[in-house]
Amino acid sequence: MHNFALIGAAGYIAPRHMQAIKDTGNQLVAMLDKSDSVGIIDRYFPDAALFLETERFDRHLYRLSKKGDGQQVDYVSICSPNYLHDAHIRLALRNGADAICEKPLVLNTWNLDGLEDIEQDTGKKIYHILQLRLHPSVIKLKEKIDNGPKDKVYDIDLTYITGRGCWYYYSWKADMAKSGGITTNIGVHFFDMLTYIFGTVKENIVHYKSASVAAGYLQLQRARVRWFLSLDANFVPSEVRAAGKSTYRSILIDNEVFEFSDGFTDLHTEAYRKILGGEGFGLQDARNYVEICQNIRNTNAVGLVGEYHPLLKNISL
Repeated sequence: MHNFALIGAAGYIAPRHMQAIKDTGNQLVAMLDKSDSVGIIDRYFPDAALFLETERFDRHLYRLSKKGDGQQVDYVSICSPNYLHDAHIRLALRNGADAICEKPLVLNTWNLDGLEDIEQDTGKKIYHILQLRLHPSVIKLKEKIDNGPKDKVYDIDLTYITGRGCWYYYSWKADMAKSGGITTNIGVHFFDMLTYIFGTVKENIVHYKSASVAAGYLQLQRARVRWFLSLDANFVPSEVRAAGKSTYRSILIDNEVFEFSDGFTDLHTEAYRKILGGEGFGLQDARNYVEICQNIRNTNAVGLVGEYHPLLKNISL
């Protein structure tokens, strides 16, 4: 059994990590969050210590590392805001623990270079939650593409709309410097999945960017991708909204629907099993999507030119 600590315990994604730690037969011994709204921990590890200040949490991990006898923290799970991931990964490794970090691992490619150095200096590992790669439908699709014609280039339309209320624009998520913007907040899953299956980026064009919508075109080695991301539920198809839903995801590959709506429930647990078995995703697995999002962030939109997503016709540019 391994000892875990968790940073960002009051966040949306933290319970999935708590469940994964429990499902894999391990123990959560300490948590860090500036908010004390972490009562959900009672479902999983009611004896876990809560720290509201990073300095005291850091000191606690250090003390445990010196005690030995199985009391040291072996892994630190990181669910904090995007811009803090780099610092929290470093905190984990400095205290003799491996890090398991949510997406995005970091916001910029140069952060990856720095983390490579601290891995080498400490001898500890940085693991990465890329759960879509473990989805059964994604695994089947990758096998199909890998075994298909090597010279075929696929046409893909990616649409992901997940409605967010006014609160979003007052939170750290709306701060470009802290979150990386909409493409980093909700696009990383898909950018990682597509480059994992269809290869690295040859061209990256941005057609439109606002606080709630981003759209563009990616030329991958084996795919032409028109993508559209939005936080505005008004873009959700009317029939979906009529069913009371504010989220819509669609991937069309050569005009055929790629269906992967189900099968998400246990993917974090499966990711933990892979990590604990020595097969987890690492630093270099993040590089493609970090570079894509970084380039989108720093590129001016060109408007309705070239291969743009059809939903952009509904926006007044």
